[in-house]
Amino acid sequence: MTIRQSVLDEASRLIHGPRQDHYGPPAENFAAIAKMWSAYLGSNIDARDVCNLMALLKIARLRNGPHLDSSVDGVGYLALAAEVAQPPEKA
Repeated sequence: MTIRQSVLDEASRLIHGPRQDHYGPPAENFAAIAKMWSAYLGSNIDARDVCNLMALLKIARLRNGPHLDSSVDGVGYLALAAEVAQPPEKA
């Protein structure tokens, strides 16, 4: 298995596993964070912004050298950003 496949597999495992059980559905969790960050910053932040900013945090950490866990987390946040940017499906 290549490193890239390992990173993608681990990110997938994390975002589809226990984290969702602990934090709830990603759209709801990141929307709650967005409301708190918006109040703190005095500027409107949405759930997608939260995901992208968290990915940037991981990228900033990678500036000091490779850290597999930061790569995994960054990929996970970007995947979640793509998900929360989608309009909700109609029932």
